[in-house]
Amino acid sequence: MGQLTFEDDCLIRELDSRYYGFLDLSNSKNAELRNLVQQTITNLQNYIANGQAHESKNISDNKNAIQKFEPSTQAGEHMENTSSQINDDTKPFEQDAKEKVPIIEEKPQDEHYVNALCKLGHLHLLLGEYSEALSAYQKYLRFRENNYWTNHAFMYGIGVAYFKLRCFKWAIKSFQELLYLSPNFTCANEVHLRLGLMLKHCGEFHIALKHLQLALLYTYPSTFSELQVKFQIAHLYEVQNKHKAAKDGYEFLLNEKNISLELKADVYRQLGWMYHCVECLGEKKEREANALNFLQKSIEADPKSGQSLYLLGRCYAGINKVHDAFLAYRNSVEKSEGNADTWCSIGVLYQQQNQPTDALQAYICAVQLDKDHKAAWTNLGILYESCGQLRDAYACYLNATKQISFQSSLIRKKQAIRMKKDTIGLSKGLSQRITFLEGQLSQAPLPSITSKRRQLCSIEEAWNLPISLEMNSRQQQTAQMLPRQVTKQSPVQGPPPPYPHSQLSQSPIPSKRIKEDGTGQQEVTQNNSQTSAQNLINISESLNQRNFNAMPESNKSSEQSVLDTFDDISNDIYKQNESIKLERLSHDALSNNEDSRHDYIGGDNADLSTTFKIQMDSKQLMAAVKLLPIDEPPVHCTILQVNAPPPSPPDCPPQKLTRDQLLPPTPSVHLENKKNAFSPQLQEFCLKHPIAVVRGLAGALKLDLGLFSTKTLVEANPDHSVEVRTQVHQSPDENWDTSQGKRVWACISHRSHTTIAKYAQYQASSFQDSLKDESDKGFPGSQAMSDSDSKDSVSNSNIVLKRKKHKINSKMLRFGTNVDLSDEKKWKPQLTELQKLPAFARVISAANMLSHVGHVILGMNTVQLYMKVPGSRTPGHQENNNFCSININIGPGDCEWFAVPDAYWGGVHNLCEKNNISYLHGSWWPVLEDLYKENIPVYRFIQKPGDLVWVNAGCVHWVQSIGWCNNIAWNVGPLTARQYSLAIERYEWNKVQAFKSIVPMVHLSWNLARNIKVSDTKLFELIKMCLLQTLKNVLHIQEYVKSKGVEIRFNGRGKNEASHYCGQCEVEVFNVLFIKEQEKRHVVHCLSCALKLSPSLQGIVCLEEYRLSELQRVYDSFTLHRTQGLAYTQ
Repeated sequence: MGQLTFEDDCLIRELDSRYYGFLDLSNSKNAELRNLVQQTITNLQNYIANGQAHESKNISDNKNAIQKFEPSTQAGEHMENTSSQINDDTKPFEQDAKEKVPIIEEKPQDEHYVNALCKLGHLHLLLGEYSEALSAYQKYLRFRENNYWTNHAFMYGIGVAYFKLRCFKWAIKSFQELLYLSPNFTCANEVHLRLGLMLKHCGEFHIALKHLQLALLYTYPSTFSELQVKFQIAHLYEVQNKHKAAKDGYEFLLNEKNISLELKADVYRQLGWMYHCVECLGEKKEREANALNFLQKSIEADPKSGQSLYLLGRCYAGINKVHDAFLAYRNSVEKSEGNADTWCSIGVLYQQQNQPTDALQAYICAVQLDKDHKAAWTNLGILYESCGQLRDAYACYLNATKQISFQSSLIRKKQAIRMKKDTIGLSKGLSQRITFLEGQLSQAPLPSITSKRRQLCSIEEAWNLPISLEMNSRQQQTAQMLPRQVTKQSPVQGPPPPYPHSQLSQSPIPSKRIKEDGTGQQEVTQNNSQTSAQNLINISESLNQRNFNAMPESNKSSEQSVLDTFDDISNDIYKQNESIKLERLSHDALSNNEDSRHDYIGGDNADLSTTFKIQMDSKQLMAAVKLLPIDEPPVHCTILQVNAPPPSPPDCPPQKLTRDQLLPPTPSVHLENKKNAFSPQLQEFCLKHPIAVVRGLAGALKLDLGLFSTKTLVEANPDHSVEVRTQVHQSPDENWDTSQGKRVWACISHRSHTTIAKYAQYQASSFQDSLKDESDKGFPGSQAMSDSDSKDSVSNSNIVLKRKKHKINSKMLRFGTNVDLSDEKKWKPQLTELQKLPAFARVISAANMLSHVGHVILGMNTVQLYMKVPGSRTPGHQENNNFCSININIGPGDCEWFAVPDAYWGGVHNLCEKNNISYLHGSWWPVLEDLYKENIPVYRFIQKPGDLVWVNAGCVHWVQSIGWCNNIAWNVGPLTARQYSLAIERYEWNKVQAFKSIVPMVHLSWNLARNIKVSDTKLFELIKMCLLQTLKNVLHIQEYVKSKGVEIRFNGRGKNEASHYCGQCEVEVFNVLFIKEQEKRHVVHCLSCALKLSPSLQGIVCLEEYRLSELQRVYDSFTLHRTQGLAYTQ
């Protein structure tokens, strides 16, 4: 171990995760620095292994290289969570890394020891040693559970390590928290890009697009070009089947003068495959000609691209040019990029040419490269069946279906995306063939010596015996190239559609055939099960045929063992940029030697708990803000408690529940008269339960529910718009996917629009049809879904609808949802009738927080109506910003409700993640047994006509209609500390998730301070803290803007003007608005997004909604009301 010079010491101190992607230590030009990094790693490992600081010279040399980071909270969960799925993802990496990084038993350590772990993680990351980096980061995290979020370079580093090791859920969590804490982080553009790619990979298309578009805004140094991000956006449109937008995006790129040859090859390949697959792009003959033309141009631009050659072969095979297809496939394999799909397609060609032995060998090559290749196993089974070898065919069909059970569920979800009827037919056909063969084989005699000689060798023999010289050499060449293809030296170009296998193979050895002989025949499928899903899958998956988990432990080479997945997906985006020198980032972005925590902790919140208190008046607050630094922009304002960790789902209560407690009786009350309805006890009853049913409400208040009947609605406004969700009918407690033969969480509906009159006709005809066919009414069919009142299902519109095995025909239904009744001119009789309700349940009331927003929020402080036929579903959700909701069943039919107390929402969230569904963005229908196994109780009850259901704050619920009925619903916000607390917690968690909060909590809080007097101490403190945080943020932003020489113009607010949200990141923007000066359509930006557009704020106009004097007056006037009673309930 050599002694570090002062210059080397300074250089090592400077290095952290933010240099990842900019500093290429594999470049010979940086050999000296690489040696220095490796020497430092060795010294740090020895220091860590000793577990204490020795006074030796070598160790003291390296102490100075350790960053003095602030400590790091709930990351113990982050890494050490007992979630089985996540543990499966991380165990191999942790185990492998622990062998390489000697770390002693956990015990309290000094700062040098703990910070050494973080520095070690950074240095391993820069060397591309991701598993070692992750191990060091996780060890650091164990010692910094209480404030890990203060170290932003650590959060970025561990996010990158997870990303490279394919632990996407953890990477997404780390990156989301980092952006929440520091939207101006040095590498925020890199974070947005990686989030966009991972979310696209996971099927969360809407939010993926948002992140990719945000990545384009930054002017920070970048490892990717603008055109590369636009290529990813175009591909995102393609995987959503938005073919016109994708085609326009690709053609735009081709018109760019500075497009690289590699990117041009990618674009031509994508266009070529789109023309081959997408019928809406023209006549078949013209499309095939265009496909061949574009693919040939792709090969001209990048002659080494095996993927383009493979696709060219597919196109030739599609127009029956067999010889040309063979040549293209052979060339593809020779380019060292052959994969299971290529060999499967070669097998199909051989089989079509009546060369069964050659076809067998090609299919064996495919399934040896990818043991879970469903199409290859299926075609191999068809081949055996056509040759009369039923036992071998049966074994292959079993393998084709078995792969579903062993694949990672994430891949399952992706393969379900955009599957067409042929794919569903293939799955159905497989199960039928298996059933048929089981029957045949059970009656078949045992094979004997005199049995007819087999045409093909058995599956065991074919698996083990050597194959033809040409095939064998090709297969070996392909297998040898696989490790190299996932490294940075051989980046894969773009995401061609026909590579649906990122096979993280977790399947056991393929099923062996059972016996021999038999007869039967079936047509060959041309890899159909993959074709329709192929448009979605990124190129990385063609190469990552092997599961990292399954790699031999002896393989310690980081370069070979780490799956560099998104080097492939991102079209060489992460290829090291050799032209960027170390000084570039150091000068431009890393002027602060410490981590970018200065943005979050150093300037703002380090002493916030002592400096900023709700007891301060506005003058004291202004004086304190004057002391804050303005050399860096203020961070996003949080309205939670000071120094709180990033919001995250809570753990479920630890108490173990009995079976009876898991099925609690639903709180309900029956109203006899109007006096009961208006008694304070009714409101108290509703507020103390997660959910409650008020029965007989309509009768007690003499509500005329007929005003909301379909007949009356048609007479009043027949052409009024209705959003329609097309669903599949199932019984309320079932949600089946028969391809897996089990209940699932994911569900789907297709959106369209109609009018009240047209839906009324459908509703009536549906009822008439049911009278003719009572059996359909009594036995629902399959999986169904509608979105919740507040949620779109775009991210789950990729899940295939399947039928239960015993159901012959799925019955489709249409659910009329989100009918807006806010227009008082159109719906005056209906809205007037609702004034009969008690104050706590009214749409508009002084005691309702949502009445103080000052503008309309559709469906929340206005009435929405739902028109239902039996089976119409509102999937699982919590209400927007956790506000309470009111739902009245108009009738004539019933609805069935399911509800989980809000204390358990974190458990439901975890189950959604386990099932690869976004809790906020996705559509899900919980499997009840899954909830019970996780100790989560479920209320279940029937809502009859005239019943009011009160959904308390944060309650998770899902609903299905049993009969034909209409429902009306809206939200209310009781003025309680619990309601306000849950609302702001969700408001902040939505920011982490990049989910728009449609209730502007900051704007609402200031209006509450203006309009009401609060006597509840807890509620007062929560609102006052929000006022304090936001006023401090407004003052700090204004000081920062003035330091940039930008004038702040007073703009004011119009009457009933809606709250403002950033046009880019969709966070609420309060008081200080930023608008581009030359923009025709004025879009509001937050400070962070304005700085992305213009770091100096030149060309940006800064507007002020309220004068500071007014905000100060409101802040100072809002005091705890000491009198008896609640003034705001008057």
